[in-house]
Amino acid sequence: MSRYARQTLLPEVGAKGQARLSSARVLVVGAGGLAAPVLPLLAGAGIGQITILDGDQVELSNLHRQTLFTETDCGHPKAERAAARCTAINRDIDVSGRKQALTSENAGNLVAQADVILDCADSYAASYILSDTCLAQGKPLISASVLGLSGYVGGFCGGAPSLRALFPDAPDSGASCATAGVLGPVVGTIGAMQAQMALNLILGLTPSVLGQMVQYDGRTLRSTAFRFDDAPEPNSCFRFLSAGQLTTDDHIIELRSAEESPRPVHPDAQRISPDDLSDIDPNKGKRLALCCATGLRAWRAAERIQPNWPGEIVLVAASTS
Repeated sequence: MSRYARQTLLPEVGAKGQARLSSARVLVVGAGGLAAPVLPLLAGAGIGQITILDGDQVELSNLHRQTLFTETDCGHPKAERAAARCTAINRDIDVSGRKQALTSENAGNLVAQADVILDCADSYAASYILSDTCLAQGKPLISASVLGLSGYVGGFCGGAPSLRALFPDAPDSGASCATAGVLGPVVGTIGAMQAQMALNLILGLTPSVLGQMVQYDGRTLRSTAFRFDDAPEPNSCFRFLSAGQLTTDDHIIELRSAEESPRPVHPDAQRISPDDLSDIDPNKGKRLALCCATGLRAWRAAERIQPNWPGEIVLVAASTS
């Protein structure tokens, strides 16, 4: 019996749909909790080419939600171990794991080589870099996020509004799974929805998942959905750049203290507390680059200083540099 017999029985799949899945190229950014259900489901469905990007290694404290791994994987690159698991599930597909972080420098080439992009990264910077890149290239992005007992998954770009259209302002909370906690089944639920959205998109099912948002509350076991097809793109935004993209013509501000980061993100960076940014003299000939760990402090600082800074303001997240 064919490996895909059970799904090709579906009228929504069939032989033509399976051929679509087999020829699809999917980029999965992040090999953690969300990717734990995403990757086996995509591999099992027969996605022809899967590229996994993650710069981190497996850690014991993450195994409660990163169920793709075991204790013996601790200390090893997540992307490589995740790729090995997918290959063990389905040796008929092409799976590659790359131990590297997504940056604004490598995003363009990575997105260009994929048909569908899945944002499984626990990073504000990575999510917005992917959204900006997918919007520019017309590529569909399935982005998800989970914190605590709730999360969301949505279909962006590829003809639908971008992540910035729905979330144009800096997030209210700087909390992450590492600081606020997260429950494994919530991540698994959102990740499974993310995989379903990707398959729906590749199969061309209607209504399109692009322009749709699904929110899930693990406490009440309820989900809600809405469409945002008409959400307008913001007139301007703060782009995320890598430290390597900064030049001597930029005015570079390191917002982290020496105690937090003994080495600034760039050798030309000037250390200034976010509270003291109002003392900076606007310079029309300079681009202002604000740097911090995740990009969130930089984003909030940019929103405050923008009315007094005539030039462009860009953000640098040290975790993705």
